[in-house]
Amino acid sequence: MKSNIPNQPRTESITPIVYVKDKTIWQYKLLTRNLAKEEAPSEEELSKVGKEGWDLAGIVTNHPFVYFYFKRLKD
Repeated sequence: MKSNIPNQPRTESITPIVYVKDKTIWQYKLLTRNLAKEEAPSEEELSKVGKEGWDLAGIVTNHPFVYFYFKRLKD
């Protein structure tokens, strides 16, 4: 890329290259709650799932059901 300013050094864009050796493979976990009959997951339950390496990826509600979707890298 050339500079339009006189006496300004020429700069070029550098595009980084990222090499991916293996394809990322995810595991998924679904936690379902019927809030008409049971409580939402407690902090303790969510902490346990987190210690197992699961990350909350999304929540879907369809009253009275709530679906908690988790994912983690597959070993």
